[in-house]
Amino acid sequence: MKSITKPVIREIIDDFAKEIKNRITHDAKPSKEVIFFREEHRTNFEREVVYVPIEYLRFRKDNGRIASDVLSYERDKGPLVERSEEAQNILKDFLEKKDLPKTLELINSIKHSGQREPAIITADGFLINGNRRKVALEKLFESTKGSRYTKMKVVILPGKDDEGGPPTLKEIEQIENRYQLQSEGKSEYSHFDKALSIRNKINKGMSLEEQLVDDPNFANISEKELNKKVKEYEKNFLEPLECIDSYLESLDRQGLYSTISSGIADREGRWQAFHDYNDRLRSKLTDEVKRMKMDIQEDEIGDIEEIAFKIIRKRDFPGLPKVHMIMREMPRLLENKDSKKELSKLLEIDFKLTREECFDENGNEYDERTKDQIWGAKYATELIHHVKKAKNTIDFEKEREKPLELLESALNKLQNENMDPSTIHINDLDKAMELARAVKKEASDIESEFYHYKKNLKRLTEK
Repeated sequence: MKSITKPVIREIIDDFAKEIKNRITHDAKPSKEVIFFREEHRTNFEREVVYVPIEYLRFRKDNGRIASDVLSYERDKGPLVERSEEAQNILKDFLEKKDLPKTLELINSIKHSGQREPAIITADGFLINGNRRKVALEKLFESTKGSRYTKMKVVILPGKDDEGGPPTLKEIEQIENRYQLQSEGKSEYSHFDKALSIRNKINKGMSLEEQLVDDPNFANISEKELNKKVKEYEKNFLEPLECIDSYLESLDRQGLYSTISSGIADREGRWQAFHDYNDRLRSKLTDEVKRMKMDIQEDEIGDIEEIAFKIIRKRDFPGLPKVHMIMREMPRLLENKDSKKELSKLLEIDFKLTREECFDENGNEYDERTKDQIWGAKYATELIHHVKKAKNTIDFEKEREKPLELLESALNKLQNENMDPSTIHINDLDKAMELARAVKKEASDIESEFYHYKKNLKRLTEK
């Protein structure tokens, strides 16, 4: 039985909270803002907008936009302690690099018309909404030394002694979720970071259903439509993430999500490949009926996953479609016996490098992305050869069957229930008869060609 637990309150650092309180300044004309916190946006409860020096504002590591970077860093180098200057510099670097074009756009916007929307901070100065605005203001101050960029417009959430008390961890996730969904003009999360953020919110107690109903597009949909949308999000975000976790575990790099993708503009990213692998292949392997239709036995599932993971790791196959397109074709590649046999040869390739291959000549260990490049180069010949041969096999089969498929399709259309001559408009009868005669002639010519091919084949076999 699941025990009832009290919601976890986010710890407020007293010294930081005192600093914030002492550094607050107000507009000559004080303003107020209704924010998406608890039920305040429904009751139109207003909170005061104030100014806080940017050096007293801090980034949170539980920021959905940089989820993959933070998880990878902590897995590789240890926990990031948010209150430390070192951690703040690392988080700032993650934010700067995540979506550079959008950051530059925001810098120009603030430079032109100032900070329009207030950020939201905890009582001790940690940003929940407005991380990139802090980055932009710091960049502007560094380049101009202008006093207008030294402070940030914020709304402060309640502290320990305030009415309602500090926010819980779940409430902070709700705020981030609600503002991300009002994302007009903001930097969107990559699909990968969005998947990690969704799962992180679930782990903090905010169900997927709760996350979705925060979206104005889904707020008033029926329970049936909501359940359908939940399944869609599970399929498009959480299930590919499960595939990624399996892939990373097979390489002994659990949690190193930066080796999958570093952001929207990452040309080496593999998120889409895992999405298509899950959508087109894994979903069939986990469904017994669909798997049996593909003539794949249960004990083959592990081997097939290994083959797919090796193709995704290599990523680049000259002369072939992008890796995510190869994943889309995997069911056809596996349904063909010759193609499947060719792909099975990839099982002979070692998925890991030797220990010596993981270090440079000075004894320094390569990062995981470099290891991927070394592995891909080491086995390039075998990987490219076998995948190309498998692909060529089904392409040849497709071309060979094409005329038959075209004939079947043409016949089906002619036999369609909508092919009712009585519905033809009187003005179109002549055109209809002309088309029917053309179809008859083409059919006769094709039949004649098949007859001659068959006759010639018979002569050859008799010889």
